[in-house]
Amino acid sequence: MRSDMVKKGIERAPHRALLRAVGCSSDDWDKPFIGVINSFSEIVPGHIHLQTIAKAAKEGIRSRGGVPFEVNTIAVCDGIAMNHQGMKYSLPSRELIADSVEIVAQAHAFDGLVFIPNCDKVIPGMLMAAVRLNLPSVFVSGGPMLAGKLVWRNAARSVDLINVFQAVGEVAKGKMTRAELQELEMVACPGCGSCAGMFTANTMNCLCEALGMALPGNGTIPAVEARRQQLAYKAGQQIMEALAEDIRPKDVITRDSISNAFAVDMALGGSTNSVLHLTAVAHEAGIDFPLSMINEISDSVPHICKLSPAGDYHIEDLDLAGGIPAIMHELSGLLKLEASTILGKPIGDVARKARVKNREIIRPLSRPHAPTGGISILFGNLAPDGAVVKSAAVAPEMLVHRGPARVFNSEEEATAAIMKGKFRSGEVIVIRYEGPKGGPGMREMLAATSLLSGMGMDRKVALITDGRFSGGTRGAAIGHVSPEAAEKGPIAALRDGDIIKIDIPKHKLEVELSQKELKQRLAALPAFRPRVKAGYLKRYSDKVSSASTGAVFTE
Repeated sequence: MRSDMVKKGIERAPHRALLRAVGCSSDDWDKPFIGVINSFSEIVPGHIHLQTIAKAAKEGIRSRGGVPFEVNTIAVCDGIAMNHQGMKYSLPSRELIADSVEIVAQAHAFDGLVFIPNCDKVIPGMLMAAVRLNLPSVFVSGGPMLAGKLVWRNAARSVDLINVFQAVGEVAKGKMTRAELQELEMVACPGCGSCAGMFTANTMNCLCEALGMALPGNGTIPAVEARRQQLAYKAGQQIMEALAEDIRPKDVITRDSISNAFAVDMALGGSTNSVLHLTAVAHEAGIDFPLSMINEISDSVPHICKLSPAGDYHIEDLDLAGGIPAIMHELSGLLKLEASTILGKPIGDVARKARVKNREIIRPLSRPHAPTGGISILFGNLAPDGAVVKSAAVAPEMLVHRGPARVFNSEEEATAAIMKGKFRSGEVIVIRYEGPKGGPGMREMLAATSLLSGMGMDRKVALITDGRFSGGTRGAAIGHVSPEAAEKGPIAALRDGDIIKIDIPKHKLEVELSQKELKQRLAALPAFRPRVKAGYLKRYSDKVSSASTGAVFTE
Protein backbone atom coordinates (compact mmCIF):
# COMPACT_ATOMS: atom_id res chain seq x y z
CA MET A 1 0.00 0.00 0.00
CA ARG A 2 1.08 3.56 -0.70
CA SER A 3 0.54 4.41 2.97
CA ASP A 4 3.18 1.87 3.98
CA MET A 5 5.74 4.63 3.47
CA VAL A 6 4.48 6.30 6.65
CA LYS A 7 3.68 3.25 8.77
CA LYS A 8 5.87 0.23 7.94
CA GLY A 9 9.44 -0.53 9.00
CA ILE A 10 11.65 0.25 11.97
CA GLU A 11 12.57 3.62 10.48
CA ARG A 12 8.89 4.60 10.57
CA ALA A 13 8.64 4.36 14.36
CA PRO A 14 8.50 8.19 14.67
CA HIS A 15 5.72 8.28 12.06
CA ARG A 16 3.75 5.62 13.92
CA ALA A 17 4.19 7.56 17.16
CA LEU A 18 2.57 10.57 15.52
CA LEU A 19 -0.19 8.46 14.02
CA ARG A 20 -0.92 7.03 17.45
CA ALA A 21 -1.31 10.61 18.65
CA VAL A 22 -4.23 11.12 16.22
CA GLY A 23 -5.94 7.90 17.32
CA CYS A 24 -4.39 5.08 15.30
CA SER A 25 -3.63 1.74 16.90
CA SER A 26 -1.39 -1.18 16.03
CA ASP A 27 -4.35 -2.82 14.26
CA ASP A 28 -4.34 -0.02 11.67
CA TRP A 29 -0.90 -0.61 10.15
CA ASP A 30 -2.18 -3.25 7.72
CA LYS A 31 -5.25 -1.24 6.66
CA PRO A 32 -5.56 1.31 3.83
CA PHE A 33 -5.38 4.97 4.83
CA ILE A 34 -8.21 6.95 3.20
CA GLY A 35 -8.25 10.73 3.06
CA VAL A 36 -11.73 12.21 3.52
CA ILE A 37 -11.35 15.59 1.84
CA ASN A 38 -14.06 17.76 3.38
CA SER A 39 -14.93 21.36 2.53
CA PHE A 40 -16.97 22.07 5.67
CA SER A 41 -17.38 25.77 6.39
CA GLU A 42 -19.61 27.84 8.65
CA ILE A 43 -19.84 30.73 6.14
CA VAL A 44 -21.16 28.69 3.19
CA PRO A 45 -24.80 27.47 3.39
CA GLY A 46 -23.99 24.57 1.10
CA HIS A 47 -21.26 23.40 3.47
CA ILE A 48 -22.50 23.98 7.00
CA HIS A 49 -23.69 20.37 7.32
CA LEU A 50 -20.75 18.59 5.71
CA GLN A 51 -19.42 17.26 9.01
CA THR A 52 -22.42 14.89 9.08
CA ILE A 53 -21.63 13.79 5.51
CA ALA A 54 -18.00 13.16 6.45
CA LYS A 55 -19.05 11.21 9.54
CA ALA A 56 -21.21 8.88 7.43
CA ALA A 57 -18.47 8.46 4.81
CA LYS A 58 -15.92 7.58 7.52
CA GLU A 59 -18.28 4.99 8.97
CA GLY A 60 -18.61 3.45 5.50
CA ILE A 61 -14.82 3.33 5.15
CA ARG A 62 -14.39 1.65 8.54
CA SER A 63 -17.11 -0.90 7.71
CA ARG A 64 -14.96 -2.17 4.85
CA GLY A 65 -11.65 -2.21 6.71
CA GLY A 66 -10.20 1.23 5.96
CA VAL A 67 -8.78 3.93 8.24
CA PRO A 68 -10.31 7.35 7.45
CA PHE A 69 -8.64 10.69 8.09
CA GLU A 70 -10.77 13.81 7.65
CA VAL A 71 -8.97 16.90 6.33
CA ASN A 72 -10.29 20.18 4.95
CA THR A 73 -10.12 22.59 2.04
CA ILE A 74 -11.37 26.15 1.72
CA ALA A 75 -14.74 27.06 0.17
CA VAL A 76 -16.21 30.32 -1.12
CA CYS A 77 -19.95 31.09 -1.22
CA ASP A 78 -20.44 32.77 -4.57
CA GLY A 79 -23.72 34.33 -3.46
CA ILE A 80 -22.11 36.09 -0.49
CA ALA A 81 -19.07 37.02 -2.60
CA MET A 82 -21.23 38.38 -5.42
CA ASN A 83 -21.06 41.95 -6.74
CA HIS A 84 -18.06 43.15 -4.73
CA GLN A 85 -14.31 42.53 -4.57
CA GLY A 86 -14.85 39.15 -2.96
CA MET A 87 -15.97 37.67 -6.27
CA LYS A 88 -12.47 38.20 -7.64
CA TYR A 89 -11.41 35.35 -5.34
CA SER A 90 -14.08 32.82 -6.30
CA LEU A 91 -12.65 31.29 -9.49
CA PRO A 92 -9.04 31.59 -8.24
CA SER A 93 -10.05 29.51 -5.22
CA ARG A 94 -10.46 26.53 -7.57
CA GLU A 95 -6.71 26.32 -8.17
CA LEU A 96 -5.94 26.67 -4.45
CA ILE A 97 -8.37 23.86 -3.64
CA ALA A 98 -6.74 21.56 -6.20
CA ASP A 99 -3.26 22.42 -4.92
CA SER A 100 -4.18 21.99 -1.26
CA VAL A 101 -5.65 18.54 -1.89
CA GLU A 102 -2.50 17.53 -3.76
CA ILE A 103 -0.35 18.74 -0.87
CA VAL A 104 -2.22 16.98 1.94
CA ALA A 105 -2.70 13.72 0.00
CA GLN A 106 0.93 13.50 -1.04
CA ALA A 107 2.36 14.59 2.30
CA HIS A 108 0.40 11.95 4.21
CA ALA A 109 0.56 9.14 1.64
CA PHE A 110 -3.16 8.38 1.46
CA ASP A 111 -4.12 5.24 -0.46
CA GLY A 112 -7.48 6.57 -1.64
CA LEU A 113 -9.71 9.63 -1.30
CA VAL A 114 -13.34 10.46 -0.64
CA PHE A 115 -14.12 13.99 -1.77
CA ILE A 116 -16.91 15.98 -0.09
CA PRO A 117 -17.64 19.16 -2.09
CA ASN A 118 -20.88 21.03 -2.63
CA CYS A 119 -20.52 24.55 -3.99
CA ASP A 120 -19.28 26.07 -7.20
CA LYS A 121 -15.46 26.01 -7.31
CA VAL A 122 -14.94 23.25 -4.78
CA ILE A 123 -16.30 20.53 -7.07
CA PRO A 124 -14.06 21.27 -10.09
CA GLY A 125 -11.09 22.02 -7.82
CA MET A 126 -11.46 18.60 -6.25
CA LEU A 127 -11.99 16.93 -9.65
CA MET A 128 -8.77 18.54 -10.89
CA ALA A 129 -6.95 17.24 -7.82
CA ALA A 130 -8.41 13.77 -8.28
CA VAL A 131 -7.08 13.36 -11.83
CA ARG A 132 -3.77 15.01 -10.94
CA LEU A 133 -3.16 12.59 -8.06
CA ASN A 134 -4.84 9.66 -9.82
CA LEU A 135 -5.52 7.83 -6.56
CA PRO A 136 -8.74 5.77 -6.24
CA SER A 137 -11.38 8.42 -5.53
CA VAL A 138 -15.13 8.75 -4.92
CA PHE A 139 -17.17 11.97 -4.79
CA VAL A 140 -20.16 12.58 -2.54
CA SER A 141 -21.60 16.09 -2.36
CA GLY A 142 -23.58 17.72 0.42
CA GLY A 143 -26.70 17.87 -1.76
CA PRO A 144 -29.03 20.64 -2.93
CA MET A 145 -30.98 23.08 -0.81
CA LEU A 146 -34.76 22.80 -0.85
CA ALA A 147 -36.66 25.58 -2.57
CA GLY A 148 -38.29 28.15 -0.32
CA LYS A 149 -42.08 28.27 -0.08
CA LEU A 150 -44.03 31.50 -0.23
CA VAL A 151 -47.62 32.62 -0.62
CA TRP A 152 -47.03 35.47 -3.03
CA ARG A 153 -49.87 37.76 -4.04
CA ASN A 154 -52.48 35.10 -3.22
CA ALA A 155 -50.65 32.24 -4.93
CA ALA A 156 -48.36 29.54 -3.51
CA ARG A 157 -44.90 29.71 -5.05
CA SER A 158 -41.51 27.98 -4.83
CA VAL A 159 -38.59 30.42 -4.68
CA ASP A 160 -34.80 30.38 -4.51
CA LEU A 161 -31.84 32.72 -4.18
CA ILE A 162 -32.11 33.94 -7.77
CA ASN A 163 -35.60 35.25 -7.08
CA VAL A 164 -34.05 37.48 -4.41
CA PHE A 165 -31.41 38.80 -6.81
CA GLN A 166 -34.12 39.50 -9.40
CA ALA A 167 -36.33 41.15 -6.80
CA VAL A 168 -33.66 43.80 -6.23
CA GLY A 169 -34.23 44.87 -9.84
CA GLU A 170 -37.98 44.89 -9.26
CA VAL A 171 -37.55 47.18 -6.25
CA ALA A 172 -35.27 49.47 -8.28
CA LYS A 173 -37.95 49.60 -10.99
CA GLY A 174 -40.73 50.27 -8.47
CA LYS A 175 -42.45 46.94 -9.20
CA MET A 176 -41.94 45.60 -5.66
CA THR A 177 -41.84 47.16 -2.22
CA ARG A 178 -38.95 46.79 0.20
CA ALA A 179 -41.29 45.01 2.61
CA GLU A 180 -42.10 42.43 -0.08
CA LEU A 181 -38.39 42.00 -0.79
CA GLN A 182 -37.75 41.31 2.90
CA GLU A 183 -40.56 38.76 2.97
CA LEU A 184 -38.92 36.96 0.04
CA GLU A 185 -35.46 37.23 1.63
CA MET A 186 -36.74 35.50 4.78
CA VAL A 187 -37.82 32.28 3.02
CA ALA A 188 -35.75 31.94 -0.17
CA CYS A 189 -32.95 29.88 1.41
CA PRO A 190 -34.67 27.62 3.96
CA GLY A 191 -31.60 25.70 5.13
CA CYS A 192 -28.40 23.91 4.26
CA GLY A 193 -27.44 22.77 0.77
CA SER A 194 -26.30 24.13 -2.56
CA CYS A 195 -28.78 26.69 -3.94
CA ALA A 196 -31.97 24.99 -5.13
CA GLY A 197 -31.89 25.56 -8.91
CA MET A 198 -29.75 24.27 -11.77
CA PHE A 199 -27.03 26.77 -10.94
CA THR A 200 -23.29 26.06 -11.06
CA ALA A 201 -22.99 23.99 -7.87
CA ASN A 202 -25.86 21.67 -8.68
CA THR A 203 -24.81 21.47 -12.33
CA MET A 204 -21.35 20.26 -11.34
CA ASN A 205 -22.66 17.86 -8.68
CA CYS A 206 -25.01 16.34 -11.26
CA LEU A 207 -22.20 16.11 -13.81
CA CYS A 208 -20.07 14.17 -11.31
CA GLU A 209 -22.61 11.38 -11.81
CA ALA A 210 -22.40 11.65 -15.60
CA LEU A 211 -18.59 11.62 -15.39
CA GLY A 212 -18.79 8.39 -13.41
CA MET A 213 -17.03 9.82 -10.34
CA ALA A 214 -20.04 9.75 -7.98
CA LEU A 215 -22.80 7.37 -6.99
CA PRO A 216 -26.32 7.75 -8.44
CA GLY A 217 -28.19 10.44 -6.50
CA ASN A 218 -25.11 12.56 -5.84
CA GLY A 219 -26.48 15.56 -7.73
CA THR A 220 -30.12 15.55 -6.67
CA ILE A 221 -30.84 13.98 -3.25
CA PRO A 222 -31.71 16.99 -1.04
CA ALA A 223 -29.20 17.95 1.62
CA VAL A 224 -31.69 17.56 4.47
CA GLU A 225 -32.83 14.02 3.65
CA ALA A 226 -31.55 10.92 5.43
CA ARG A 227 -30.85 9.47 1.97
CA ARG A 228 -27.98 11.95 1.67
CA GLN A 229 -26.18 10.50 4.69
CA GLN A 230 -26.92 6.98 3.45
CA LEU A 231 -25.32 7.94 0.13
CA ALA A 232 -22.23 9.20 1.99
CA TYR A 233 -21.99 5.89 3.87
CA LYS A 234 -22.14 4.01 0.54
CA ALA A 235 -19.47 6.34 -0.89
CA GLY A 236 -17.22 5.37 2.02
CA GLN A 237 -17.79 1.71 1.22
CA GLN A 238 -17.30 2.31 -2.51
CA ILE A 239 -13.85 3.84 -2.08
CA MET A 240 -12.74 0.55 -0.54
CA GLU A 241 -14.14 -1.29 -3.57
CA ALA A 242 -12.40 1.11 -5.97
CA LEU A 243 -9.15 0.64 -4.06
CA ALA A 244 -9.46 -3.16 -4.17
CA GLU A 245 -10.17 -3.09 -7.92
CA ASP A 246 -7.58 -0.33 -8.56
CA ILE A 247 -10.10 1.98 -10.27
CA ARG A 248 -8.45 5.37 -10.69
CA PRO A 249 -9.77 8.77 -11.85
CA LYS A 250 -7.92 8.63 -15.16
CA ASP A 251 -9.66 5.31 -15.87
CA VAL A 252 -12.99 7.09 -15.38
CA ILE A 253 -12.41 10.65 -16.62
CA THR A 254 -11.79 10.15 -20.33
CA ARG A 255 -12.81 11.86 -23.54
CA ASP A 256 -15.94 9.69 -23.57
CA SER A 257 -16.96 10.53 -20.00
CA ILE A 258 -16.43 14.25 -20.58
CA SER A 259 -18.58 13.95 -23.71
CA ASN A 260 -21.25 12.26 -21.58
CA ALA A 261 -21.05 15.03 -18.99
CA PHE A 262 -21.56 17.70 -21.62
CA ALA A 263 -24.45 15.72 -23.15
CA VAL A 264 -26.21 15.59 -19.77
CA ASP A 265 -25.38 19.26 -19.28
CA MET A 266 -27.07 20.13 -22.59
CA ALA A 267 -30.16 18.12 -21.67
CA LEU A 268 -30.35 19.95 -18.31
CA GLY A 269 -29.56 23.45 -19.57
CA GLY A 270 -26.90 23.70 -16.88
CA SER A 271 -24.62 26.53 -15.87
CA THR A 272 -22.25 28.07 -18.43
CA ASN A 273 -19.52 27.65 -15.81
CA SER A 274 -19.55 23.93 -16.58
CA VAL A 275 -17.72 24.76 -19.81
CA LEU A 276 -14.96 26.50 -17.85
CA HIS A 277 -14.68 23.72 -15.29
CA LEU A 278 -14.97 20.62 -17.47
CA THR A 279 -12.34 21.97 -19.87
CA ALA A 280 -10.08 22.59 -16.86
CA VAL A 281 -10.62 19.01 -15.67
CA ALA A 282 -9.92 17.74 -19.20
CA HIS A 283 -6.71 19.79 -19.29
CA GLU A 284 -5.62 18.34 -15.94
CA ALA A 285 -6.29 14.83 -17.26
CA GLY A 286 -4.31 15.51 -20.46
CA ILE A 287 -7.41 15.34 -22.65
CA ASP A 288 -7.81 17.72 -25.59
CA PHE A 289 -11.46 18.85 -25.63
CA PRO A 290 -11.81 22.05 -27.70
CA LEU A 291 -14.85 24.32 -27.43
CA SER A 292 -15.93 23.39 -30.96
CA MET A 293 -16.67 19.85 -29.72
CA ILE A 294 -19.15 21.27 -27.21
CA ASN A 295 -21.20 22.76 -30.05
CA GLU A 296 -21.23 19.39 -31.79
CA ILE A 297 -22.72 17.85 -28.65
CA SER A 298 -25.16 20.72 -28.17
CA ASP A 299 -26.41 20.41 -31.74
CA SER A 300 -27.23 16.73 -31.24
CA VAL A 301 -28.69 16.68 -27.69
CA PRO A 302 -32.17 18.15 -27.07
CA HIS A 303 -32.92 20.27 -24.02
CA ILE A 304 -35.37 18.06 -22.07
CA CYS A 305 -35.28 19.36 -18.50
CA LYS A 306 -35.92 23.01 -17.66
CA LEU A 307 -35.19 23.97 -14.07
CA SER A 308 -34.72 27.33 -12.33
CA PRO A 309 -33.58 29.87 -13.53
CA ALA A 310 -34.94 28.81 -16.95
CA GLY A 311 -38.09 27.20 -15.49
CA ASP A 312 -40.15 26.85 -12.34
CA TYR A 313 -38.91 23.43 -11.19
CA HIS A 314 -36.01 22.85 -8.78
CA ILE A 315 -33.45 20.11 -8.09
CA GLU A 316 -35.77 18.41 -5.60
CA ASP A 317 -38.28 18.00 -8.44
CA LEU A 318 -35.65 16.46 -10.70
CA ASP A 319 -34.79 14.03 -7.89
CA LEU A 320 -38.43 12.91 -7.65
CA ALA A 321 -38.49 12.50 -11.43
CA GLY A 322 -35.63 10.01 -11.33
CA GLY A 323 -32.57 12.24 -11.10
CA ILE A 324 -29.52 12.08 -13.32
CA PRO A 325 -29.83 8.32 -13.99
CA ALA A 326 -33.26 9.02 -15.51
CA ILE A 327 -31.80 11.80 -17.67
CA MET A 328 -29.10 9.39 -18.86
CA HIS A 329 -31.75 6.71 -19.51
CA GLU A 330 -33.59 9.13 -21.79
CA LEU A 331 -30.31 10.06 -23.51
CA SER A 332 -29.06 6.46 -23.83
CA GLY A 333 -28.84 6.60 -27.61
CA LEU A 334 -26.70 9.76 -27.41
CA LEU A 335 -24.22 8.69 -24.72
CA LYS A 336 -20.97 6.73 -24.69
CA LEU A 337 -22.47 3.90 -22.67
CA GLU A 338 -19.23 1.95 -22.24
CA ALA A 339 -17.54 4.79 -20.33
CA SER A 340 -16.20 3.53 -16.99
CA THR A 341 -17.35 4.56 -13.52
CA ILE A 342 -16.03 4.31 -9.97
CA LEU A 343 -18.71 1.65 -9.48
CA GLY A 344 -16.62 -0.75 -11.53
CA LYS A 345 -19.26 -0.98 -14.24
CA PRO A 346 -20.03 1.10 -17.34
CA ILE A 347 -22.27 4.16 -17.15
CA GLY A 348 -24.71 2.35 -19.44
CA ASP A 349 -25.59 -0.01 -16.59
CA VAL A 350 -26.68 2.97 -14.47
CA ALA A 351 -28.70 4.44 -17.36
CA ARG A 352 -30.43 1.17 -18.26
CA LYS A 353 -31.70 0.53 -14.72
CA ALA A 354 -33.18 4.02 -14.34
CA ARG A 355 -36.72 5.14 -15.17
CA VAL A 356 -38.28 8.54 -15.81
CA LYS A 357 -41.02 9.11 -13.21
CA ASN A 358 -42.36 12.47 -14.37
CA ARG A 359 -42.62 13.36 -18.05
CA GLU A 360 -43.22 17.04 -17.41
CA ILE A 361 -39.95 17.46 -15.55
CA ILE A 362 -37.93 15.12 -17.81
CA ARG A 363 -39.46 15.31 -21.26
CA PRO A 364 -39.02 12.61 -23.90
CA LEU A 365 -36.58 13.31 -26.73
CA SER A 366 -39.60 13.53 -29.02
CA ARG A 367 -41.02 16.49 -27.05
CA PRO A 368 -38.07 18.61 -25.86
CA HIS A 369 -38.09 22.20 -24.71
CA ALA A 370 -35.66 22.83 -27.59
CA PRO A 371 -34.20 20.53 -30.26
CA THR A 372 -30.65 21.48 -29.29
CA GLY A 373 -28.78 21.72 -25.99
CA GLY A 374 -29.07 24.35 -23.30
CA ILE A 375 -25.55 25.78 -23.77
CA SER A 376 -24.00 27.22 -26.93
CA ILE A 377 -20.48 28.31 -27.83
CA LEU A 378 -20.32 31.39 -30.05
CA PHE A 379 -17.49 32.37 -32.38
CA GLY A 380 -16.83 35.38 -34.61
CA ASN A 381 -14.67 38.45 -34.94
CA LEU A 382 -15.67 39.53 -31.42
CA ALA A 383 -14.82 36.15 -29.89
CA PRO A 384 -12.24 34.39 -32.09
CA ASP A 385 -11.52 31.85 -29.34
CA GLY A 386 -15.14 31.49 -28.28
CA ALA A 387 -17.81 32.76 -25.89
CA VAL A 388 -20.46 30.90 -23.90
CA VAL A 389 -24.21 31.44 -23.47
CA LYS A 390 -26.89 29.54 -21.58
CA SER A 391 -29.24 29.39 -24.56
CA ALA A 392 -31.84 27.53 -22.49
CA ALA A 393 -32.39 30.70 -20.44
CA VAL A 394 -32.56 33.12 -23.41
CA ALA A 395 -35.95 34.46 -24.49
CA PRO A 396 -36.84 33.30 -28.03
CA GLU A 397 -36.90 36.87 -29.32
CA MET A 398 -33.30 37.41 -28.15
CA LEU A 399 -31.74 34.34 -29.76
CA VAL A 400 -30.95 36.55 -32.74
CA HIS A 401 -30.24 40.17 -31.93
CA ARG A 402 -28.55 43.19 -33.47
CA GLY A 403 -27.94 46.34 -31.47
CA PRO A 404 -25.57 49.15 -30.47
CA ALA A 405 -22.90 48.56 -27.84
CA ARG A 406 -22.97 50.29 -24.47
CA VAL A 407 -19.47 49.77 -23.10
CA PHE A 408 -18.32 49.59 -19.47
CA ASN A 409 -14.85 48.80 -18.17
CA SER A 410 -15.93 47.15 -14.91
CA GLU A 411 -18.87 45.41 -13.30
CA GLU A 412 -19.30 48.32 -10.86
CA GLU A 413 -19.69 50.85 -13.70
CA ALA A 414 -22.27 48.69 -15.45
CA THR A 415 -24.26 47.86 -12.31
CA ALA A 416 -24.48 51.53 -11.30
CA ALA A 417 -25.73 52.48 -14.78
CA ILE A 418 -28.30 49.68 -14.82
CA MET A 419 -29.59 50.66 -11.36
CA LYS A 420 -30.12 54.21 -12.65
CA GLY A 421 -31.76 53.01 -15.86
CA LYS A 422 -29.02 54.51 -18.02
CA PHE A 423 -29.47 52.15 -20.97
CA ARG A 424 -31.98 51.70 -23.76
CA SER A 425 -34.01 48.83 -25.11
CA GLY A 426 -32.15 47.02 -27.88
CA GLU A 427 -28.66 47.88 -26.64
CA VAL A 428 -25.91 45.34 -26.03
CA ILE A 429 -24.32 46.06 -22.66
CA VAL A 430 -20.61 45.23 -22.73
CA ILE A 431 -18.66 44.62 -19.50
CA ARG A 432 -14.96 44.12 -20.15
CA TYR A 433 -11.66 43.87 -18.26
CA GLU A 434 -13.36 41.28 -16.05
CA GLY A 435 -11.65 38.20 -17.53
CA PRO A 436 -9.36 35.77 -15.69
CA LYS A 437 -6.36 38.08 -16.07
CA GLY A 438 -8.09 41.44 -16.32
CA GLY A 439 -10.46 41.16 -13.35
CA PRO A 440 -8.49 39.45 -12.10
CA GLY A 441 -10.51 36.39 -11.23
CA MET A 442 -13.30 36.48 -13.85
CA ARG A 443 -16.16 37.67 -11.66
CA GLU A 444 -19.76 36.56 -12.19
CA MET A 445 -22.13 39.27 -13.37
CA LEU A 446 -25.21 37.97 -11.58
CA ALA A 447 -26.10 41.34 -10.07
CA ALA A 448 -26.25 42.96 -13.51
CA THR A 449 -28.26 40.19 -15.17
CA SER A 450 -30.62 39.85 -12.20
CA LEU A 451 -31.29 43.59 -12.23
CA LEU A 452 -32.13 43.44 -15.93
CA SER A 453 -34.37 40.44 -15.36
CA GLY A 454 -36.12 42.06 -12.40
CA MET A 455 -36.70 45.17 -14.52
CA GLY A 456 -38.21 43.04 -17.28
CA MET A 457 -35.37 43.98 -19.63
CA ASP A 458 -33.85 40.51 -20.14
CA ARG A 459 -36.05 40.23 -23.24
CA LYS A 460 -34.93 43.59 -24.62
CA VAL A 461 -31.24 43.95 -23.78
CA ALA A 462 -28.26 41.64 -24.34
CA LEU A 463 -25.13 41.58 -22.20
CA ILE A 464 -21.68 40.34 -23.17
CA THR A 465 -18.55 40.12 -21.04
CA ASP A 466 -15.11 38.56 -20.79
CA GLY A 467 -16.15 37.73 -17.23
CA ARG A 468 -18.53 34.98 -16.18
CA PHE A 469 -22.17 34.53 -15.29
CA SER A 470 -23.76 32.69 -12.42
CA GLY A 471 -25.57 29.46 -13.15
CA GLY A 472 -28.61 31.42 -12.00
CA THR A 473 -28.33 33.96 -14.82
CA ARG A 474 -31.24 34.40 -17.19
CA GLY A 475 -31.36 36.32 -20.47
CA ALA A 476 -29.13 36.92 -23.50
CA ALA A 477 -26.03 36.90 -21.32
CA ILE A 478 -22.88 35.93 -23.21
CA GLY A 479 -19.74 35.39 -21.17
CA HIS A 480 -16.19 34.02 -21.36
CA VAL A 481 -15.50 36.19 -24.43
CA SER A 482 -12.01 35.17 -25.53
CA PRO A 483 -9.42 36.53 -25.91
CA GLU A 484 -10.25 38.84 -23.01
CA ALA A 485 -9.79 42.61 -23.05
CA ALA A 486 -6.65 42.44 -20.88
CA GLU A 487 -5.04 40.31 -23.60
CA LYS A 488 -6.11 42.85 -26.25
CA GLY A 489 -8.92 40.67 -27.49
CA PRO A 490 -11.40 42.34 -29.89
CA ILE A 491 -13.76 43.16 -27.00
CA ALA A 492 -11.17 45.76 -25.91
CA ALA A 493 -11.67 47.64 -29.19
CA LEU A 494 -15.41 48.19 -28.78
CA ARG A 495 -16.84 51.69 -28.48
CA ASP A 496 -20.31 52.94 -27.62
CA GLY A 497 -22.56 52.64 -30.65
CA ASP A 498 -20.66 49.85 -32.44
CA ILE A 499 -23.21 47.43 -33.85
CA ILE A 500 -23.02 43.94 -32.38
CA LYS A 501 -24.69 40.92 -33.98
CA ILE A 502 -25.71 37.89 -31.94
CA ASP A 503 -26.95 34.72 -33.61
CA ILE A 504 -27.12 31.94 -31.04
CA PRO A 505 -28.62 29.25 -33.34
CA LYS A 506 -25.73 29.82 -35.77
CA HIS A 507 -23.15 30.15 -32.96
CA LYS A 508 -22.12 33.67 -34.05
CA LEU A 509 -20.95 36.76 -32.12
CA GLU A 510 -19.70 39.61 -34.27
CA VAL A 511 -19.21 43.36 -34.40
CA GLU A 512 -19.83 45.24 -37.63
CA LEU A 513 -16.25 46.46 -37.99
CA SER A 514 -13.65 45.53 -40.56
CA GLN A 515 -10.64 43.53 -39.47
CA LYS A 516 -8.49 46.52 -40.39
CA GLU A 517 -10.47 48.83 -38.09
CA LEU A 518 -10.30 46.32 -35.24
CA LYS A 519 -6.52 46.00 -35.61
CA GLN A 520 -6.03 49.76 -35.70
CA ARG A 521 -8.10 50.30 -32.58
CA LEU A 522 -6.31 47.54 -30.67
CA ALA A 523 -2.89 48.83 -31.72
CA ALA A 524 -3.79 52.26 -30.38
CA LEU A 525 -4.69 50.96 -26.93
CA PRO A 526 -2.17 51.35 -24.11
CA ALA A 527 -0.75 48.22 -22.51
CA PHE A 528 -3.02 46.67 -19.90
CA ARG A 529 -2.15 47.70 -16.36
CA PRO A 530 -3.09 45.07 -13.75
CA ARG A 531 -5.63 46.23 -11.19
CA VAL A 532 -4.06 44.19 -8.37
CA LYS A 533 -0.41 44.70 -7.49
CA ALA A 534 0.20 42.18 -4.71
CA GLY A 535 -1.04 39.03 -3.02
CA TYR A 536 -2.61 35.88 -4.42
CA LEU A 537 -4.62 37.68 -7.10
CA LYS A 538 -1.41 39.19 -8.51
CA ARG A 539 0.14 35.73 -8.76
CA TYR A 540 -3.09 34.37 -10.22
CA SER A 541 -3.23 37.10 -12.88
CA ASP A 542 0.36 36.40 -13.88
CA LYS A 543 -0.22 32.65 -14.31
CA VAL A 544 -3.81 32.19 -15.51
CA SER A 545 -4.66 31.18 -19.08
CA SER A 546 -7.64 32.14 -21.24
CA ALA A 547 -11.20 31.18 -20.37
CA SER A 548 -11.26 29.27 -23.66
CA THR A 549 -8.84 26.75 -22.15
CA GLY A 550 -10.50 26.57 -18.73
CA ALA A 551 -8.68 29.49 -17.05
CA VAL A 552 -6.03 27.08 -15.78
CA PHE A 553 -2.52 27.98 -14.70
CA THR A 554 0.09 28.09 -17.44
CA GLU A 555 3.40 26.36 -16.85
